[in-house]
Amino acid sequence: MSADEAPSLEPISAEDFQTSPRNHNLDSVLRIPVTVQVVLGSAMMPVSNLLKIGRGAVIALDRRVGEPVDVVVNGRIIARGELVVVEDENSRFGISLTEIVGPSRTLE
Repeated sequence: MSADEAPSLEPISAEDFQTSPRNHNLDSVLRIPVTVQVVLGSAMMPVSNLLKIGRGAVIALDRRVGEPVDVVVNGRIIARGELVVVEDENSRFGISLTEIVGPSRTLE
């Protein structure tokens, strides 16, 4: 193949993918940790106001109650969803995904 020719790509089935000799390399990639964040909203304020806040202060965010939150992986929005309470001994928050965002969107 010359430098001007694009490599040919052939579709691969799920079964072929799992048994492929390249799967060992993919396993290495799949074990790479990524940072996942759920962004509830943001706020802008001058540093002088930031220095005045203390315990019990409320910071109003740019999103309203009930609006979807962003799921961000390594700085890119990958999905949106609704906050839920995970029924668990510690009653933690979780997110129910409602939308998967295309690959071109980034956190602004």
